[in-house]
Amino acid sequence: MTHPEEGRTHDEQRLGPVLRRREQVQPGTTDQRLLDTEGDSEWVHTDPWRVMRIQSEFVEGFGALAELPSAISVFGSARTPAGSPEYDAGVRIGGALVDAGFAVITGGGPGAMEAANKGAREANGVSVGLGIELPFEQGLNPHVDIGVNFRYFFVRKTMFVKYAEGFVVLPGGFGTLDELFEALTLVQTQKVTRFPIVLFGTEYWGGLVDWLRNTVIAQGKASERDLLLFHVTDDVEEAVALVTKETGK
Repeated sequence: MTHPEEGRTHDEQRLGPVLRRREQVQPGTTDQRLLDTEGDSEWVHTDPWRVMRIQSEFVEGFGALAELPSAISVFGSARTPAGSPEYDAGVRIGGALVDAGFAVITGGGPGAMEAANKGAREANGVSVGLGIELPFEQGLNPHVDIGVNFRYFFVRKTMFVKYAEGFVVLPGGFGTLDELFEALTLVQTQKVTRFPIVLFGTEYWGGLVDWLRNTVIAQGKASERDLLLFHVTDDVEEAVALVTKETGK
């Protein structure tokens, strides 16, 4: 009886949906590599395995956050010192959002994120922290009641948008700017709708707004109406009123 493999060329190999030919043919089979306990562990660092880890992060995030009440994501610098005016504003914003009926989602770190989580916890609300694996990892702050740590920024950013109805953005650095412009782009391109974005701190954000108006818009890189995608305020009550009004609560 002829074996199924007899007569088949070794210049072609099918690995599930993947076809390999000629010098791209790999020795052995996927099952063999899986069951071979003497093999090395390099396979956990390959791109196909990373896809599974990415998928698992989405599953874990969706599972942890799916039953959250209406929420607002609050961003700001991890370097904001406790006791500073910005920190105190973060505490007041976190508490005021809870009083308005929202859960509070932050990046889970120290500084402004900790402040908003603290305000939410002290107001007996739901305080959420979405952490990220970094070389200088500091862990989730102690005011987080529901915490999820992520390996990948893009998975974490999806959670910020998917489970929030708006953003309040305190003064911050590159990470804060990244989240801000991600949200602005999603609203501008209508990937999300009814998504209020409030920048807290007119002095801090004023230079950015001027640059958008006098350079970006003036040179035709954006439209004048794009300045309507966000609000700027120094008032905690106004910040909460703006997200409350636009979310329909």
